[in-house]
Amino acid sequence: MVAVLADQKEAEDSQRRELGLPKAAISSAQRMAARESLEIQAYDEVCFPGLAAEWRNRRPFVGALTMQLPTDADDDVAAWSAAGTAPIYFSFGSTPVLSPAETVAMIGAACAELGERALIYCGAGDFDGIRPPAHVKLVGPVNYATIFPMCRAVVHHGGAGTTAAGLRAGKPTLILWDVADQPIWAAAVKRLKIGTARRFSAANRQTLVADLRAIREPRCERQAREIAGRMTKPDTAVGMAADLLVKAAHPSGTTQPATTR
Repeated sequence: MVAVLADQKEAEDSQRRELGLPKAAISSAQRMAARESLEIQAYDEVCFPGLAAEWRNRRPFVGALTMQLPTDADDDVAAWSAAGTAPIYFSFGSTPVLSPAETVAMIGAACAELGERALIYCGAGDFDGIRPPAHVKLVGPVNYATIFPMCRAVVHHGGAGTTAAGLRAGKPTLILWDVADQPIWAAAVKRLKIGTARRFSAANRQTLVADLRAIREPRCERQAREIAGRMTKPDTAVGMAADLLVKAAHPSGTTQPATTR
């Protein structure tokens, strides 16, 4: 998190130089708090119990914001998923995969040992030339809102958007985290008792098998479904965010709420 804050400060300092502004004496977060600026929290308060009460109305929670756009791969992935047992989805987002072939082999071997099928996200060019076994399918971008409900569980890097999609789909989750805010979401998943987590660099075939066994437990599946029922719906989240922005831009209240237009 310290590294994230340092990156934010460096980006802000650069922007202020380009605009001819002096270097800020305090952080943007401190300035926003002093001005009581609107700070929309684009995630669900269920993920961090007690935080909404602590912040009161100053930092309103709206839920995760997503466009849920379809992709060209959705139909093919859906057909493959429906042709056998529900797969486990694997994605590492922007986390560098230093040995793609070894990673696919590790996932394939772990899933074979457990009798599971695997959908593995692969970025463009990252997994070229890899021929996975029959119980593994390599995929590009997919619409999580469509594909996650077809899966048994989700394994990913712990990005905020991917975590929210898994929670909304009611799927047990294994987070293999690396940097930035990923450890925060990993801790949230464990706190909610919908899955487990470990650092990606510490994962191997043995730990993956153990972690997958853990998130396949019925109690974990039940808890994931229960949490899904408490998540904000995507349309509701977008509407709440839009209304808050309209209200902030027109504090007099003369403008019609965005959700009614």
